Amino acid sequence: MTSVYLDDKYVGNVENIKDLINNIKNEKRKGRLPVFLTTYFDERLNEVYISASKGRALRPLIVVENGRSKLTEEHIKKLQTNEITWNDLLGEGVIEYLDAMEEENALVALDEKDITEKHTHLEISPTTIVGLTTSLVPYANFGQSSRLNRGSKTQKQALGMYASNYLLRMDTDVSILQYPQKPLVKSYTYDITNQEKHPSGQNVVIALMSYDGYNMQDAIVLNKGSIDRGLARSFYYRPYVVEELRYSGGLMDEICIPDKEVKGYKSEKDYRLLEEDGIIYPEAVIKEDDVIIGKTSPPRFLGELEEFSIAANIRREGSVTVKHGEGGIVDFVVLTENDEGNRLIQTRVRNLRIPEQGDKFASRHGQKGVVGMIVPQEDMPFTASGITPDIIFSPHSIPSRMTISHLIEIIAGKVGALSGRYVDGTIFKAEPENEIRQQLLDLGFRDNGTERMYNGLTGEEFDVRIYVGDMYYMKLKHMAANKLHARALGRIQLLTRQPIEGRAKGGGLRLGEMEKDCFVAHGASLLLKERFDSDKTVLYICEECGMLAINDSYRNRRFCIKCGANVKINAIELSYAFKLLMDELKSLGVNPILKLKSKY
Repeated sequence: MTSVYLDDKYVGNVENIKDLINNIKNEKRKGRLPVFLTTYFDERLNEVYISASKGRALRPLIVVENGRSKLTEEHIKKLQTNEITWNDLLGEGVIEYLDAMEEENALVALDEKDITEKHTHLEISPTTIVGLTTSLVPYANFGQSSRLNRGSKTQKQALGMYASNYLLRMDTDVSILQYPQKPLVKSYTYDITNQEKHPSGQNVVIALMSYDGYNMQDAIVLNKGSIDRGLARSFYYRPYVVEELRYSGGLMDEICIPDKEVKGYKSEKDYRLLEEDGIIYPEAVIKEDDVIIGKTSPPRFLGELEEFSIAANIRREGSVTVKHGEGGIVDFVVLTENDEGNRLIQTRVRNLRIPEQGDKFASRHGQKGVVGMIVPQEDMPFTASGITPDIIFSPHSIPSRMTISHLIEIIAGKVGALSGRYVDGTIFKAEPENEIRQQLLDLGFRDNGTERMYNGLTGEEFDVRIYVGDMYYMKLKHMAANKLHARALGRIQLLTRQPIEGRAKGGGLRLGEMEKDCFVAHGASLLLKERFDSDKTVLYICEECGMLAINDSYRNRRFCIKCGANVKINAIELSYAFKLLMDELKSLGVNPILKLKSKY
């Protein structure tokens, strides 16, 4: 007897399990049972699971019976003439939905020619075994699966035209590529999904070679001439929002240019860009710490009799300033109201981003890297026909990653650029590599994609031929300008007296044991000393008992609470975090003592 579960609830036992499963499948294919009903037989546990619950991921497959697909040429012709629809195919049992559990009992063929007597289903298209974003990667079946995952992820981080109405939106942390292009090598899903309305990269000339070691470890070398002509330029948008809040007692925030009496008044220079209403004007050039919207707030705490005092009437400064390390041009100013009827002011700052060292770029095959060097065009290597590449890519990034798709796209892009057409690079159905090589030969180039190249610095011909062609490259949202972080003095934590954490707050960078070892290895002694100075504190220690002594600087007296004033007391420097540890030990009833030795 086999146990039967419906939506994970036990409903009974059955003797002939095969008959039950076949009956359910047949009734479902005849349209008498819901199309989303699935069955799964677990032989190991001798249990059947029937599922009809909501929220399961299902996928459609063509039904195979007796080694033949149920989808015929006649069906396809009728679909093309709109005589039948998708629902008709479901009703006829030509197509059925399977969930993850029922797939365990199915044997799915990738292509019609692969079908055997054992197969139960056929993929509608081999493309459907990958997701939507992954199917945009050209020649994806020629690459390693882990790289394909990375390439799919990379496309989501690429800059492009994310929405056509971006000028009217107030989205956080947004970048727009200035000259996005359609890829020369693309899959048919690119056209189906209307992706060309949201392009996310540019077609560049790429050479696979080393350039003085500046493209080691996945780094890339960029042509300065290409950047000057507009390659990979983007705009970075950041919104700043202020709300005029209402408080109890009839008090409220006020958007204006703050008076000099206001508590926390900055300087006149900081408010120089504000107009009479306390809001900055569009197209104003701003730097970090400049005020964008002037605001004053009522005092935080009000006592019972404070309404007559002068101190209570002093308002606080609450203006919005440009974030640390940012700047640009005010792009857009909006004055509106929110749901509660409070006044809302939104401004958007625009910043031109020209590619620089440290900016991240990637191809669609998971080959990502940062800019290692920007070389003047006259120093770049050039081909016999006078072409200088936009990007120099390291050949060492290919063998271990096995991204053959990256190499095929280069010659496919070369054919597309030379013949003025788009090359189909759809997964499993792309234009064959040997055809592309033949077309390259017909166009007057070597079929292996290599060309004779010359050194841009010396003019000498390279001993080897260089693999060069066209491919689609993307600029990613990870830019050096957003990550650059350094500080000298600044805010500290209350408890440990160490610098606070985080770039946005103006915090410090944590140096651990391993970073300390690097300083030791480099002999950077002053930097090493600075590491221990972040929470430096001076303590006075009694040499007799090793306990903390008291330093009364006002009366110029030093004494120990245990040994009195007639003992030697020394000042020592140590980390405040260690002093905190000693205080916490004291709270547990453990009294730590410090034994001092002479430095000399």
